[in-house]
Amino acid sequence: MKKWLLILMAALLTLVGCSEKEETKDTKDKNDANALKKVSVVLDWTPNTNHTGLYVAEKLGYFKEQGLDVEILLPGETGADQLVASGKAQFGVSYQEGITQARVQDVPLVSIAAIIQHNTSGFASIASKGIKSPKDFEGKTYGGWGAPVEQAVLQSLMQTENADINKLDIVNAGDLDFFTMMQKDIDFAWIYYAWTGIEAELRGEKLNMLYLTDYSDQLDYYTPVLATNEKMIKDDPDTVKAFVAATTKGYEYAISHPSEAADILLEAVPDLDKELVHKSQEWLADKYQDDATQWGEQKLTVWENYAKWMASNKVLEGEFNAEQAFTNDFLPKKETK
Repeated sequence: MKKWLLILMAALLTLVGCSEKEETKDTKDKNDANALKKVSVVLDWTPNTNHTGLYVAEKLGYFKEQGLDVEILLPGETGADQLVASGKAQFGVSYQEGITQARVQDVPLVSIAAIIQHNTSGFASIASKGIKSPKDFEGKTYGGWGAPVEQAVLQSLMQTENADINKLDIVNAGDLDFFTMMQKDIDFAWIYYAWTGIEAELRGEKLNMLYLTDYSDQLDYYTPVLATNEKMIKDDPDTVKAFVAATTKGYEYAISHPSEAADILLEAVPDLDKELVHKSQEWLADKYQDDATQWGEQKLTVWENYAKWMASNKVLEGEFNAEQAFTNDFLPKKETK
């Protein structure tokens, strides 16, 4: 009887010990979570492979390693730039054109990393439309979203072949996707090949793609970029540095492990098409960094050249200081061999 009593007491002590350990672990986890600094990053659009590095940094704990608890938000009606500029979000996904226009209006946005090193956007059409060069825009209908820069870019490309933009019909297609537009009386639209172009491949739809960079070096601008505001840089540079360090690690992982990175994005956003995400991720893997010395790097000449193009095409009014519009200061320092 004494033997069984001793066994029972030992078992009870073991259970108490385990319970205390679990409580200690739970308390530690809560304390760790409370110790993390909460920040948010707002996307520019619905989640896609432009954003994979952020989801990788979240899933693999890179943000946590840097002491951050990062919430990835959709832009909603307000938009990432407005939320970041007002300080309602600490970081956002933006693009060079938007930041350039914001800066001349004294909106304190600053680009802190280029997500993709070169502009991968361009004008796409179904091959049967026969649009093989800007000259072929004449007599066609372009479906856009109503931004002044669209007409300026179209005219810039058409001028390279002495084509007349007055012979092009420009309509505001709103939020219609490319494939819906092509089923209507619209002949071509402006797309990012990494997503819509890859989707066309998967649909077996042959496209004619006219990349902006094929017609002007000044149109090789950074799109998209990561942005913050001047106040964040001034008041909390350590958090900016930590965010950029973790995000850099996320995109570097996506570069070297595109399939695994695609799976992480799909886990976070399961409604996305699996095949499209994997094919897009594979296509983008070597374009995030491309010929830059490290991911995220930005060049002063790129910011200056695009601003000059915008000014000469009358889509930018005011003084623009390129050096204040971006910074490489928060990118991780690479060791020199």
